[in-house]
Amino acid sequence: MTGASASYNPEQQETDILIIGSGAAGLTLALRCAEFARVRVISKGSLREGATFYAQGGIAAVLDDHDSIEAHVADTLVAGVGLCHEDMVRFVVTHSTECVRWLVDQGVPFTTKSRADTAPNQGDQPAASADDLTSLHLTKEGGHSHRRIIHATDATGKAVFRTLKNKALEHPNVELVENHIAVDLLTRKKLGLPGQACIGAYVMDTGSNRVRLIRARFVVLATGGASKAYLYTTNPDGASGDGIAMAWRAGCRVANMEFNQFHPTCLFHPHAKSFLITEALRGEGAYLELPDGTRFMEKFDSRLELAPRDIVARAIDHEMKRLGCDCVYLNITHKPEEFILAHFPTIHKRCLKFGIDICTQRIPVVPAAHYTCGGVLVNQFGETDIPNLYAIGETSFTGLHGANRMASNSLLECFVLAFSASRQIREKIDRTEISQEGAPWDESRVYESEDDILISHDWHELRRFMWDFVGIVRTNRRLQRARLRVDVLEQEVQEYYRHYKVNSDLLELRNLVLVARLIIDSALQRKESRGLHYTLDYPDLADHPVDSVLVPENYSPD
Repeated sequence: MTGASASYNPEQQETDILIIGSGAAGLTLALRCAEFARVRVISKGSLREGATFYAQGGIAAVLDDHDSIEAHVADTLVAGVGLCHEDMVRFVVTHSTECVRWLVDQGVPFTTKSRADTAPNQGDQPAASADDLTSLHLTKEGGHSHRRIIHATDATGKAVFRTLKNKALEHPNVELVENHIAVDLLTRKKLGLPGQACIGAYVMDTGSNRVRLIRARFVVLATGGASKAYLYTTNPDGASGDGIAMAWRAGCRVANMEFNQFHPTCLFHPHAKSFLITEALRGEGAYLELPDGTRFMEKFDSRLELAPRDIVARAIDHEMKRLGCDCVYLNITHKPEEFILAHFPTIHKRCLKFGIDICTQRIPVVPAAHYTCGGVLVNQFGETDIPNLYAIGETSFTGLHGANRMASNSLLECFVLAFSASRQIREKIDRTEISQEGAPWDESRVYESEDDILISHDWHELRRFMWDFVGIVRTNRRLQRARLRVDVLEQEVQEYYRHYKVNSDLLELRNLVLVARLIIDSALQRKESRGLHYTLDYPDLADHPVDSVLVPENYSPD
């Protein structure tokens, strides 16, 4: 535990709002709700582990006189290939300035125009003002028709996360609890009581492996996506689909799980672990090249390196398979060294550790699983199918991203939905009580495992066949083979879960196997190629696009 969580009482298992997940969405909601309620934020690992901390790119927002809400909406709709919900796109984009102003007011050190061409070691420059956002430096990324990405050099996530974390640590109404993983949600329906409201969650201390029930007026899932289901991913270790799996088991619908975004450019090096090379390099003029130095994107899209991510990732995958090469290359050496050091200091430093000077050498890159565009179905307030249960951020499906997330819209969605969810919770909190129902976690009929190698084996098998059969290019045959394998794994994991004491590896595997099945079932349901879902059996677009909505057996509509 750290900071404000030093006062955390493990026996005081009640709070007004329980937030599971400590990234941008969770911390923003915590700070917004702390103005009127007690908030407990559960972090699966240390407070730095999460997708937000590692996000390099930035936040898309309409801040330039030459840009417009209509242009941002139009770009998002194009990138989403006909599946974006225009009302949600407009809602998120319209609230972008409000969120950026709040972040600047919190003290996030975004890069300003005066800082943009100044190397990090050349002294401080004036910070942005919440009253004047025109000083913010804007960059451009794939799919965007204008420069509209605010950033903190090439480490935006780190800057946002540290600022929000420090604010949360200082707030007396916020408890931050590290190294705790949620096991399952508790609902009235699960207890056989009238109604189906969520009343809390079982949470395990990963240090002691002790599970406790935490009761709350409201429970919020902000656990991120499920890219850990794939062998190669840009995500940190925590992206195991926990919130999506828990919500499904509780009776929530999920949607569009087949749309897994593969980031085109992850550093390819035997000793590099999941290091993403931000799209902003291509936004500032970097070229994609084959091993012999030939550029190839002109064969696939007129927007070249700035085409949407699904197109770029498929192009790279195609060229690698065509040539039998291990990677392609990203080249920004034609830019001045001063420009590179000023704009991409983090990437420059990290690549140097692997013997690559990006000022003079090309960067070897491959696609990797990056973002889950589907998730728990919610409305514009983050409300799920179950009363008092919310889902925000990558865990949720709002309809913003459609069949392909446009770069830097995801962090924006985190803030906008955290704002709207906090307003909704504030309206409801006075008439929502903390339930006293629910029994403590029962371990009387389970025992310690003596065979954890089975968990490790199943884990590797899952990630390998998901990469091979449910990856960038799919076929019905591959998907069916994956479905047969996931059925077997699901039975093995459930058997293991029933008989042994839980631990974090087992809980993550249980969630990932379930989410993998949801991904496969959604992919089998879609009889077309659209955005991030590309299948050789149905290479064309369907005339009337629809969302792939999966409904659990215990779903109970109001």
